[in-house]
Amino acid sequence: MRVLVTGSAGFVGFHVASRLLEGGDEVVGVDGLTSYYDVDLKRARQARLDRFPRFRGRKFLLEDFDQLARLLDSGFDVIYHCAAQAGVRYSLEQPRAYVEANLVGTFNLLEAMRRSPPRHLLFASTSSIYGANRSIPFREIDRADYPLSFYAATKKAGEEMCHAYSHLYGMPMTMLRFFTVYGPWGRPDMALFKFVSAILADEPIEVFDGGKMRRDFTYVDDLVEAMLRLGSVAPKPPSDRRDEASSIDSLSSQAPWRVVNIGTGRPVLLDDFVAAVEKACGRTARRRDMEMQAGDVPATYANTDLLFELTGYRPATPLATGVEAFVDWYKSYFRV
Repeated sequence: MRVLVTGSAGFVGFHVASRLLEGGDEVVGVDGLTSYYDVDLKRARQARLDRFPRFRGRKFLLEDFDQLARLLDSGFDVIYHCAAQAGVRYSLEQPRAYVEANLVGTFNLLEAMRRSPPRHLLFASTSSIYGANRSIPFREIDRADYPLSFYAATKKAGEEMCHAYSHLYGMPMTMLRFFTVYGPWGRPDMALFKFVSAILADEPIEVFDGGKMRRDFTYVDDLVEAMLRLGSVAPKPPSDRRDEASSIDSLSSQAPWRVVNIGTGRPVLLDDFVAAVEKACGRTARRRDMEMQAGDVPATYANTDLLFELTGYRPATPLATGVEAFVDWYKSYFRV
């Protein structure tokens, strides 16, 4: 297939593009290489993709509608929309960046798709959308009307824009709600990267909410396997046949659009996560306990029944295995 991956130099987009290329697909990657975090890390990811003869990288922001529309006019079978301004905490400092990347960028992509529609759009969303929802584990059919961070609000708005375009123009779209993704080539602003960097440098780590927060940690290879099963390996784009959907299916009654959680369904205490990182690093962390930050939630926990129903797959990489893989990558990349 011919596939577009937005945010191809980002953490998830890089892994998606890599797997597609390894499977023989033709991939065009778009990334603005913004400076939200280490641009050299993004360039290193991009350089690995450039080794594949069937990869073509393009550098521009999705806010540039003219370039984006011209690119989509060349035709794509599937689009994985991974480009976004990420991070709950950064959205407290620079909310405008989220409007430009997550709202304007997604709108531009939808408008370009209206002119040149793919067979299926898969939109990288977030478990943060569930916000103040107290029903755990989170199900796709639960209401998610009370986001607690501006990041989550922009992602929810992106999902709703996708629904409107899916309804109006009959374009199949799947919203993918990620749960705390981690693994090699991860982002420096994420907990695992920060913990490993600090522990190996014998610096204190910041542990929020006394280590009692719970997160559904999802290894990046498992995430990508689920994404490809939904979008590329055995494509199952949503249809408008709501009468064929099961009771747990989030398929819209008005559009070929659905939401799918991607997580393990096994929440882990932050204290236990820190212990796994300490073991992989072979060192004990020096801790600095912190209050839970604004916009954070005490627990995330995915119900993955719909993912299994659609793909026959559930993420299963043990936390210790995934953390060890990240530490190995970190030591190799930074020559520690």
